[in-house]
Amino acid sequence: MKFGIVFFPTVGPADKPAQQYFDEALRLVDLAEELGFDHVKMVEHYFFPYGGYSPDPVTFLAAAAGRTKRVRLGTSATIPAFQHPVKLAGKLAMLDNISNGRVDAAFGRAFLPDEFKAFGISIDESKDRFVEGVDAIKRLWSEENVVFDGRFHRFGPVTLLPRPVQDPHPPVFVTTARSAESCAEAGRDGHNLQTVPNVMSTEELQSRLALYRAEWAASGRTPGTEQIHFSYPCVVAEDGEEARAKGRHDDDRNSAAIRDAVASWGTTRSEAYPGYEKLVEATRTSHFESKMEQRKLLIGAPEQVRAQLEEISEWFGDDITISLGVHSGHLSFEDAATTMRLMAERVIPKLGAGA
Repeated sequence: MKFGIVFFPTVGPADKPAQQYFDEALRLVDLAEELGFDHVKMVEHYFFPYGGYSPDPVTFLAAAAGRTKRVRLGTSATIPAFQHPVKLAGKLAMLDNISNGRVDAAFGRAFLPDEFKAFGISIDESKDRFVEGVDAIKRLWSEENVVFDGRFHRFGPVTLLPRPVQDPHPPVFVTTARSAESCAEAGRDGHNLQTVPNVMSTEELQSRLALYRAEWAASGRTPGTEQIHFSYPCVVAEDGEEARAKGRHDDDRNSAAIRDAVASWGTTRSEAYPGYEKLVEATRTSHFESKMEQRKLLIGAPEQVRAQLEEISEWFGDDITISLGVHSGHLSFEDAATTMRLMAERVIPKLGAGA
């Protein structure tokens, strides 16, 4: 397993000023570099405390690039539907140059009706815009004199500047939350996979990973060369009960943030998002204890979190990469730093080492 850090703020001005959150997050980026974590990532969302402090992950990652030399920089994920592909391709290529080729580019469809409404884009078009946007961006990165004639965007001939450092382009990840077909398409298209285990059962996720890996191999790619990233909220403390108390508080606040963000699904229906109207009820019935039992959260003393991770490895394989959600903003900088240090010093080195 590899381990990195993902930032998904779920705070607003009433909780913590944005400048304080970003200062703390960038100090944690420094710590990730120091402790040898594989990557740092930042999400893209708008308007709500649920991710709304990060409308542009590339801006945050550019700041992170200027204070690091080694750690990889990932979007988690950026949304092609909300930007012109020429603009997004250029921003990510520029970041790849600033960071000396350390970008991992994850793309997502988005799923909040209010975000689509604000951009004046039909939520029913989200998948088609996603597919077209990723295709256009990959071509702009790897080809010259690109002529693109899509449903939503037409341009060219153009040659993107700057060219990415990574050849032919940064690793491409696609983010999927629930769809088996999205996993299959990612495998067929040779895209790496990024997902959140919290949104499905262990059996469902195992089935989707098997499908993804099968399609990856069937498309002629070498099995095992794919990258699979999972994200887990994580709180570690010397005392397990202290970690659980803090983890429960963080999870309660995160759950409240997503409940507010998905409320419009109570009156929205889209064939592009089958079953998403159930999100409203699902967020109301989600509980900390059941998440802990199902290994949706990594919370406890070091030896407890180590055991949780070893079980996750048995379920999904030891070749996955874990992105640790250490700082949603509801706990202190010191709590997040403690989690990272204990993971780096007391958990990760002992994985698979026996009792």
